[in-house]
Amino acid sequence: MTTTHHSDVLIVGAGPAGLSLAISLAQAGFTATVVEQQSDSALAQPAPDGREIALTHPSRATLQRLGSWAHLADHEVGQIAEAQVHDGPLGRHSALQLNAANGAGRAGRAVPIPGDPLGFIVPNHALRRTAHAVAAHTPGVRLLTGTQVTRVATLPGHAELDCVSTAPGDPTTPQRLTAPLLVAADSRFSATRRQLGLGAQMTDFGRTVIVCRMRHTQPHGGVAHECFGYDRTLAVLPLPDDPQAGHALCSVVVTAGAADAAALMAQSPEAFAAQVQAQFNDRLGPMALVGERYAYPLVAVYAQRFAGHRCALLGDAAVGMHPVTAHGYNLGLAGVERLTATLVSARQRGQDIGSADALAPYAQGHHRHAWPIYQGTNAIVRLYTDARPVPRLLRQLVLQGARRLPPLQAAIVGQLTGKAPAWMRLLSPGPATEPRQI
Repeated sequence: MTTTHHSDVLIVGAGPAGLSLAISLAQAGFTATVVEQQSDSALAQPAPDGREIALTHPSRATLQRLGSWAHLADHEVGQIAEAQVHDGPLGRHSALQLNAANGAGRAGRAVPIPGDPLGFIVPNHALRRTAHAVAAHTPGVRLLTGTQVTRVATLPGHAELDCVSTAPGDPTTPQRLTAPLLVAADSRFSATRRQLGLGAQMTDFGRTVIVCRMRHTQPHGGVAHECFGYDRTLAVLPLPDDPQAGHALCSVVVTAGAADAAALMAQSPEAFAAQVQAQFNDRLGPMALVGERYAYPLVAVYAQRFAGHRCALLGDAAVGMHPVTAHGYNLGLAGVERLTATLVSARQRGQDIGSADALAPYAQGHHRHAWPIYQGTNAIVRLYTDARPVPRLLRQLVLQGARRLPPLQAAIVGQLTGKAPAWMRLLSPGPATEPRQI
């Protein structure tokens, strides 16, 4: 086995969070090695996976700083002007309407607002492609693709990672990499997190998310809809119009029980589109499926610790969110900014960047930011998917309160845009330290 010590940070996982961290660290003067099992060609041209990622304003600013935002094509970037939350069948109750101008729009409003949008929406595969494009040409970043991690360990003086190439024709001699710090960014089901001995709370909602693109005849007006139908939840997100066909497009996210989801996946494209169109009360006119449907099990994850001696967690390996509040990748990019700042500060103070003391500000700060969002999201899911009478009444009280209380509207919009009002940041800083057991 050959041993190589050639970087400041080892990163396991070349998803958009891991690659963004590598770019950010290199821009700050560190060197980073990213180890990924997928091939370089798969990272350079990732296949569509049906997922559309909602981004806040701070997330866009991070991607602009890293340089990956500039690699997105115009038709890959959509804007969300307004969000509407519907409780129960569409049209039965008035919707909570939120926009960036004042926290809530007027009843029936379905047109873009002037000024800043609530957020942006970008295909997941486009974020992966652009992150790889920048990382592959950033000095200080080394990508080891087609490489399987077989072991990770943290020792007093360094972290080490054993890996072997899986590329056809490559030598199968194991290689050992060492660095002061190792970062796990290999999904919410992170094998690296487990090998590091960092546990996680997993919430299996027993449901499946089906994602796809659909075209429709009526304009969406830049409005995102979240329709809580108890047994089946529907989200309809506005996408840029098809630049070639001229169709209006939306992203559809259906959350259903496992058996219901399996039945939906087995339907013909026409039958599936008819179901979505009916649940959305024909609001966008006739709808038709574009491309494939993709199904994902719905499991939320929260690690017991975000950092330790010689190791840290990032992205979904730290917090894997339920998609209903669209905060997953935004938390990952917030982690990139926070971990980079923590390591820069440690270097300026002459600290060992892999020491637990040096990493504590990242772990504590990221927990304070993520914990209220994670718990609040799970609470929303439980409240809005419960068909019993008392939860139904409580939902209506929450929506009525949000419509009538401008500060609450501003707080909700602040969470959606990433620009929370100052009073909210002061009132909910979160726990002072991470929980050892959750």
